[in-house]
Parts: sequence; C-alpha cells; structure tokens
Amino acid sequence: MRQDEEYYCTRSNKSCSLSGNSLLNVVGNPRFFANTGPHALCTVAAAAGCTARTTEVMIAGLAALDTAQANQISFLGDIKNIAMLDATRAGAVLVPPGSADRVPAGSVALVTDDPVAGWARVAALFHPVTGSRPGIHPSAVIAADAVVDPTAEIGPHAVIGALADIGPRCRIGPGAVIDDGVVLGADCRVGAQASVSHAVLGERVYVYPGARIGQEGFGFTITPRGFVTTPQLCGVIIGDDVEIGANTTIDRGALRDTVIGAGTRIDNLVQIAHNVRIGRHCAIAAQVGISGSAEIGDFVAIGGQAGIADHMRIGAKARIGAQSGVMSEIEAGAVVVSSPARPVREVFREIAVLKKLARR
Repeated sequence: MRQDEEYYCTRSNKSCSLSGNSLLNVVGNPRFFANTGPHALCTVAAAAGCTARTTEVMIAGLAALDTAQANQISFLGDIKNIAMLDATRAGAVLVPPGSADRVPAGSVALVTDDPVAGWARVAALFHPVTGSRPGIHPSAVIAADAVVDPTAEIGPHAVIGALADIGPRCRIGPGAVIDDGVVLGADCRVGAQASVSHAVLGERVYVYPGARIGQEGFGFTITPRGFVTTPQLCGVIIGDDVEIGANTTIDRGALRDTVIGAGTRIDNLVQIAHNVRIGRHCAIAAQVGISGSAEIGDFVAIGGQAGIADHMRIGAKARIGAQSGVMSEIEAGAVVVSSPARPVREVFREIAVLKKLARR
C-alpha cells in the first residue's frame, strides 16, 4: 500500500483493501459524492430511458462490471468488455439489444440503444449536481453596485466587480474573480481561482477551476520601433450549457466578440484566441490551439493538440484528428488528420505507399 493510500484509509476510519470494492475503488465514493439511493429498479430504468421486467429489485448505487454487487447497476459500454459482462454480479446491467442474452441469470438486463447515455442519466439520478448554498462568504469582496441574486453562492475570497450581474443559483468558487460588468445567467458555476472579464455567459455554463475568460487577445502591429498593441475592444459571448475546462483560456475579441455556441464542451488547457467563433455542440479536446478569427461550425470535433491557423473556416460536423495542423479551410463533414491536415483516406494511402517503399 502506498503511503498516500494508507493515509486515506486511516483518515476514513474504515477498514480498507486495495482490491474489490475498497473505499479507494468506489464509483460515487460517499466521502465525496452524496447518493440519493437506493432506488427501485423501475425508477432506475426510467432514468435510463428503458423498462425493467421486474420492480422488486432495489439499486443502491453504481459500479464497474467486474466489481458490481447485487444491489448495484453497471453497463456495457464497449463490446470488448463482453467477457466482464458474462461474469458480472451486478443486480442490473445496461446493455445494447444484441447483448441482452449475455447478461447472467442473476442480473437484470436493461436494454437500451445507447448504454453509455443511459449510464450518464442513471449516474445523475444517484449523484445529482450539488445545488448552490445561498449566501455570501464573509471574506468575499462584492462591489456595491453589483447585482447578486439571493439564491447565489459566493465562496471564500471571491471577488465580484462593479455592475456585475450574478444570476439565480450561480456558484462562485473560492478565489474566483468576476470582473466589472460580467453577466452570469442562471445556474452557472465558476470554479476556484477562475477569472471572467468582458463576458456574458448564458445559463448553466460551467467554468472549471483556473480557467481564464475575457483577457486581452494576442494582438499587435509590428513597426520599425517595435510592437504596437492593438486594442481588444469587444467581449466574449458564451451560450447555454457550455463547459470550459480547467486552465483553458478564451481571449476577448478585438473587432467582434469571441463566441462559444450553446452546448459546446471544451476540455482542459485549450487556447481560444480573439474573434474566434465556435458553433453549437462542438467537442474540443485538451491542448487544442485555435488562432484568431477562426470560424468553427456546429457539431465539430477537434482532437487533442490540434492547431488551427488564423481566419480558417471549419464546416459543420467536421472531425479533426489529434495533433493535426489546420492550414486551409475544412469542408462540412470532412475527416482530416496529420499536418498539414488533409483527408484521412489520403493520409493513410500515403502511409501505405511509404511502407511499401521502405520494404524495397
């Protein structure tokens, strides 16, 4: 047992083993996550969007296929784990239609076309997002003319600037800074040490700890005497249900607002430059860099460490592979990889030819 694991077990005041269902290997560990269960199986099935053939089973929580017990639910998210399904002891399992006959006799098969989405909804049933605890911590600094809804939670050492508007049930984490004039819609969450300036956020936006939104973009003009900074005089507009990962940075616009469309998910450590426009329901993985004035359509997926040059246009539903370098426009629906980014089939053909040449 590692020293930190031993300390954890000692502090938990419970016996601890590193195998099976130890306190260190629990989905929804009660030390960190409140549990609304147990729930009747019919309630769990309804949350997943399917039905159960029995209502007698009670489900207390969630677990992986190989560790689940008779009072827990699990799911088959990948057919490669079918052997685990054969041996599972879970009380119920979410499975796709073609795998229902592989569920052991002691488990109840909950058949759904999308077990992963069903699992997400069931997880939300047992472990809903903690609501705000209305109130302002005594150490927080609130400008006299800021508007803070009475249902909002303002954490220790948070700063709320002049004319800022904090909507209903928002949660502002410890040390977070909401600068002058910023607007947060209902149910937004801003994590510890994050900062938001020159921005208007919609509803249910989650800004993870350490993120930076609204700072000046990387704009300047080169003259014989050196750099002249270009004023960044616009803001950042973020739609409803957007998530912005830890330590991600989104610059405010210079000549037009930087815009993040509704439902978009941005991973940790992403850089979005000034004037960028990102459409609805895009997925942007860690360490992506998007240069100024790029335009990205709806439902675009961008893999980790990809880079997009300035003023590029990415069509709707395009997919950009990890570490790709986008230096020309990408058509809607295209799948590109490599650097410079080009169609995936073209790249694989090139690789195949090079392999043949290498064998000669």
